[in-house]
Amino acid sequence: MILSMAFLAGADVFFKLGTLAAPIGQVMSLVSLGGTLAFAAVAGLIGVRLITRDALHPMVLLRNVFEVIGGVGMVIGISKVSLPVFAAIIQVGPLVVTLGAALFLKEQVGWRRWVAVAVGIVGMLMVIRPFGAGFTGWELFAVLGIAGLSGRDLVTRLSPAHIPALAISTWGFAVTLPVALILWALAARPSNFGPDALWPILGAILVTTTGYFLITTAMRMAPASIVAPFRYTRLVFTTGLGMLVFGDRPDGWTLAGSALILAAGLYTFMRERRLARAAR
Repeated sequence: MILSMAFLAGADVFFKLGTLAAPIGQVMSLVSLGGTLAFAAVAGLIGVRLITRDALHPMVLLRNVFEVIGGVGMVIGISKVSLPVFAAIIQVGPLVVTLGAALFLKEQVGWRRWVAVAVGIVGMLMVIRPFGAGFTGWELFAVLGIAGLSGRDLVTRLSPAHIPALAISTWGFAVTLPVALILWALAARPSNFGPDALWPILGAILVTTTGYFLITTAMRMAPASIVAPFRYTRLVFTTGLGMLVFGDRPDGWTLAGSALILAAGLYTFMRERRLARAAR
């Protein structure tokens, strides 16, 4: 899981480098196409069928809608926001999933975890500071992105268990391609097929698909309650890479908000693990 977070932090850097050189729609289109082809190739090698009626299951279709919302929000957010701020915002995701599970899936959430969710949201507000002078509005796309991906994770729980995870992942990558092509067609900037654009895009494809594979491997090797807390290492990796590659310098508010989000998320995971152990 730690290795997967390192790869996905690398994907954040490659996405940002790509969008500095080429239109957002171009970067998203080529990464979506490359990721879809990579997953389809793996599916063909291990015999997972992709063209089935399961692709039209209502929960799969709803998941794909959230995938598109999350993908567009994340790509636009990462292209416009500094990586330390972006990293802090996306770490709110597990807390949003807890909130959504209580509201929409009727899962039992005690007052301690409600407090943890509230603390995490306060931490996110400290990071983006919507009424501060440094607020640009682009931070809201990162918030939209993590909301979409959290919705995707919630709906994934409702998807039929017999559908292979690889098929769901492939469909999720593929469904973002039409929207990405529309963004590309509407782009004001000219397309760029030079090395400064294509190398980051190729890097994003490689590290993103590798990161997804490593997450899948981690979740199969150990219970989610064991490995899930290590998702927060992405905050360290992405912030560090932002400072190293782009010269980002997170201010005190960003660091304090990130610490609150980290503490709230880790407490939530520990609480869920303790409750699961008690139930067993």
